[in-house]
Amino acid sequence: MLKALERGEADVAVGNARLRGDDLAGAVGAVARRADGLTRVAVVADSSLASVVAVAGVLAAGGCVVPLNPASGTEERRHVIADAMPDAVITSDDVDLSARAPLPPPVDREDQPAFVIYTSGTTGAPKGAIVSRRAVMSCLDGLAAVWAQSADDVLAHALPLFHVHGLVLGTLGPLRHGARLVITQRFMPIADANVYFAVPTMWSRLDDGDLQAMSTARLLVSGSAALPAPVFDRVRALTGHALVERYGLTESLIVTAARLAGVRAPGRVGRPLPGVGLRIAGPDDNGMGEVQLSGPTLFSGYLNRPDATAAATTSDGWLRSGDLGAYDDDSGLRLFGRLATDLIKTGGFKVGAGEVEDALLSHPAVAEAAVVGEPDDDLGERIVAWVVAQDAVDADMLVAHVAQALAPHKRPRAVRFVDALPRNALGKVQKKKLR
Repeated sequence: MLKALERGEADVAVGNARLRGDDLAGAVGAVARRADGLTRVAVVADSSLASVVAVAGVLAAGGCVVPLNPASGTEERRHVIADAMPDAVITSDDVDLSARAPLPPPVDREDQPAFVIYTSGTTGAPKGAIVSRRAVMSCLDGLAAVWAQSADDVLAHALPLFHVHGLVLGTLGPLRHGARLVITQRFMPIADANVYFAVPTMWSRLDDGDLQAMSTARLLVSGSAALPAPVFDRVRALTGHALVERYGLTESLIVTAARLAGVRAPGRVGRPLPGVGLRIAGPDDNGMGEVQLSGPTLFSGYLNRPDATAAATTSDGWLRSGDLGAYDDDSGLRLFGRLATDLIKTGGFKVGAGEVEDALLSHPAVAEAAVVGEPDDDLGERIVAWVVAQDAVDADMLVAHVAQALAPHKRPRAVRFVDALPRNALGKVQKKKLR
């Protein structure tokens, strides 16, 4: 699975620490020796080179990694440990970067679990998604094919290492395909880097000079949350590059990606990776329905939760994403939000919250926007917009702006101004906190 590491060609720097070639392979081998015979190991995945070595070492030994968020609360950590029942817990302090041992022979069982990654739903305790080695390799190889990733790349990011984006794409990808990896505490331009991964909030917070310094890159990627059109436009204006978006879930890894020579537009997350099946279930007159998925990148089910696994799977074996989308072969998949929170049924119409948010964000005074449906005796649900304004604007002006851009029934019935929207560590708006 970690081909570049096994060949002694991997190169990873995190902050001021760096290991490469045989030194990196030897440090990973030392962890693998300690993890030999362990089935499941929890790794407190802080942003350190030790965490990278720990994860790679457990995988090299044939074990399954349970990534732990270093900032998780006591109850959340207790739940994950009790549910996953790891044989050991490794922190960065447990890893000696100066230790060396040979790497064990590569694991040849592709159906063997590589990760149990805990993901929170709208209700209940986090569930552990079992992700196989086959799923990881299929995802990484598919992305490498459509983005022409190779050992000639230098990938830079500042993503957390307990989530799919930073851990699988941003760490295991280079260990498999050989790109030099640079992880920083703050997202910023890196000398010689030609590929950058980030979430939309990271792109939005870069100053003009930092963005201009990234103009020499060949690939700028945004993921893990919806990309606002103004952020897309600003990055393109200052770098000369249109951000590439991709789409996936913890349960599916990455399943679609915009191609290098394909359509790049905010909200357009590309066509399926090789081997991935995608369909829109129950589409309305506009082609909008639930995105459902199949193929080799999908998870193997939720740990200890056959009920949740069954609920997430259709009778013919497709994964219910819970996301609203529409698809066409020319521009790929377009997302409108979550089925549970972003499909608003108002006055007999179905409205995707993402479409209204895009319209709001096209107003020059709007910095951030989140749209939700709230109960309404007359309409069933009414459209409510939460807005962070960067210039003077009032609610009537924004309602009129949306009504001009979209059909009148899609206009907000209320606009609430706030200083900031609640977001998680990956920049996703937490809409349940707005209700």
